[in-house]
Amino acid sequence: MAIFLSVVMIAASYLIGSVPMGLMLVWLATGRDVRQVGSGRTGGTNTLRAAGPWVALLTILADLGKGFLSVWLARAVVGTQGVESPLVESLAGLMAVVGHNYPVFIRFKGGAGTMTTGGGALALWPWNAPILIPLGVGVIALTGHASVGSITVAVLIPIIFAVRALAGVGPWEHLIHGIGTMVLTLWALRPNIKRLWEGRERRVIISKPHLHKQAPQRAEVHPRNGHNSYNNHSR
Repeated sequence: MAIFLSVVMIAASYLIGSVPMGLMLVWLATGRDVRQVGSGRTGGTNTLRAAGPWVALLTILADLGKGFLSVWLARAVVGTQGVESPLVESLAGLMAVVGHNYPVFIRFKGGAGTMTTGGGALALWPWNAPILIPLGVGVIALTGHASVGSITVAVLIPIIFAVRALAGVGPWEHLIHGIGTMVLTLWALRPNIKRLWEGRERRVIISKPHLHKQAPQRAEVHPRNGHNSYNNHSR
């Protein structure tokens, strides 16, 4: 039964990760398709471009939640069989990132997986939070590039898990999550890495989304009556 539940939870984690929270939140807030904006990804950085900081913040929290929930559910469900399974928890967190990056619900085009990776890492070891959050935010603030922060976090997570395993205070199985998510993130960020190398990477700018505005209507004077009137849609 434990093996069956483990397989179910790993598959369920992929489906949880596949839910395109950024796509739905941007659509609800603006009616826009975030995949038609900027990088075309559904994560926090692109939702910032498409819908502004508040929608981006909700997207970040939702994507974190997908990773955290996947690990937590795997632990809770498999734990009902009286066994501890860091392997299943790690695979659940990893599959949530696979789902986020390659979501079955929107033709396998999602985000880069940074926030979902972070959520899973926090569920595996909560003390990742005071390490990863300040470091990630600090790197973005210093460089102005969200991709650099994502790369930093992706590389640091397996290092943390390896140090804990070597110290005998954490399971080696957590490295499956750490290394797997690092590979997924770096693979998704290949275009960003290329632009960084070429000095063309876009910087993060926190502002309201760009909205197209109609040009102001000009008044016209009709020679017969001398009264001003406006072009179509003046009222």
